[in-house]
Amino acid sequence: MRVLWHLMRADFLERVRRYSFLVTLAFAGWLGYLVSVGSIKLWIGNVRGVYDSAWVGALTALVINTFLSLAGFYVVKNSVERDRLTGVGQILASTPMSKALYTLGKAASNLAVLGSMVGVLAVFAVIAQFLVAEDTHVRLWPLLSPFLLIAMPVMALVAAVTVLFETIPGLRGGFGNIVWFALWTATLAIPVANEGKMPDPIGITIVAQDMKGEVDAHFGKADRGFTLGSVKLEGEAQVFRWQGMDWTPGLVAGRLSLFGLAAALSLIAAVFFDRFDPARARLSIPGRKKRTEAPEDEEAGLPVPAVPGHVTLTPLPAGSSFRFLGILRAELRLALQGQRWWWYAAAAGLVIAGLTAPIEGVKQAVLPLAWIWPILVWSPLGNRESRFGTAELLFSAPRPIGRQLPAAWMAGVLVAMAVGGGAAVRLLAAGDLRGLGAWAVGAMFIPSMALALGVWSGSGKLFEALYLVLWYIGPMNRTPQLDYLGATAHGRPLVWLAATAALAAAAAVGRRRHLQKG
Repeated sequence: MRVLWHLMRADFLERVRRYSFLVTLAFAGWLGYLVSVGSIKLWIGNVRGVYDSAWVGALTALVINTFLSLAGFYVVKNSVERDRLTGVGQILASTPMSKALYTLGKAASNLAVLGSMVGVLAVFAVIAQFLVAEDTHVRLWPLLSPFLLIAMPVMALVAAVTVLFETIPGLRGGFGNIVWFALWTATLAIPVANEGKMPDPIGITIVAQDMKGEVDAHFGKADRGFTLGSVKLEGEAQVFRWQGMDWTPGLVAGRLSLFGLAAALSLIAAVFFDRFDPARARLSIPGRKKRTEAPEDEEAGLPVPAVPGHVTLTPLPAGSSFRFLGILRAELRLALQGQRWWWYAAAAGLVIAGLTAPIEGVKQAVLPLAWIWPILVWSPLGNRESRFGTAELLFSAPRPIGRQLPAAWMAGVLVAMAVGGGAAVRLLAAGDLRGLGAWAVGAMFIPSMALALGVWSGSGKLFEALYLVLWYIGPMNRTPQLDYLGATAHGRPLVWLAATAALAAAAAVGRRRHLQKG
């Protein structure tokens, strides 16, 4: 327990000293602000509860489990990889600490980070109660019990799943981020669709059934179900005083069992954990060629350092010219490197679907699917150099901002145009020039977003997380304000064109800042 405590504490303190932790708390504060000003509300039909401790506590806890369970995964998913890259993992591997203790410590550290965000939102829940001022009497147990029994168990699961994903080779990178998004969507939607007949770790159906029972007793059966978000009511809202969750022993035991499940997932992660052994890391990647081993000194049994031969560097000719197409070709090859035949087959299928599907189906389904497929091709834009340590080599060339950066951006645009090409031809054949214009804006916006976020964050994880959320809420749910590709009739392509220009400028500024620091 002492080792576990110090492992968790050291990792947590290392994180809170980073600027990213302040950004994390700011995100939590932003969610709390939306609750405080009424941008996120809770409805059962046309009925809502009085903003007292019970109602505000449950509302904020559901906001945490709905939004923070997704974003929190991407926030904490780097602790094991950071130890691997910094060499701390190799030091820890030389100690008697077991793999199970390490994965438990990492999960506990993740939970501490996510718990700090929950704490910030708990403070905002009190602020919201006073701002709305419908009932300013604070009752601690109705206010805090949703955080303790609804939010924190889910945060424990997220913390453990993050460690599990980081220890499984196929889920460490961008593919794991996409898998988590699909898993989160299913965990959120399936229990709600089955009206609580299936286990609901998020807790929405638990709260909904309790509230709905009281609403039906006061006003009769509601004409619309449980809604969390920003909804405009057609009629006048009805208000009732909710008595708070009825925490029966069975319900409490069910929520606390999620902590046990989180601990079990952390122990399962220890099975896959390679303990930072380079040999196991190489074996875990299929198809990787064995490195040529250096000859060993027969007496000492140590590798003999290779003696470099005479190296002659050929100077560039004085009249050498810049070839943009050559750089663009190289960037395109880097972007598509490693893609298997089935990736191209799926992309070709999306092109064919875009050519043959009805025009509304193309805009609302085919094109969104086509422009989520290459997400792992776009995510390395702007950060490939920092990830592979080639920044000094690449940026020593003349004018890297005016030459390499536009080539990387154009490679991303060409990928978007190729995968979404069938939809473009279909829009043109249908004479939908507005839709075609929105398509062109989307093809430029996505690489601009990937490039800017990659340059500033030095990683593709931020783009993968934000783009998945934007894609899901915007085109897939046909939200006009977030429709960047023309899936709805009320999209705003000019706004996204301006956002594209701003992101491209941000990428250039970030790259210039990097060059000045280097």
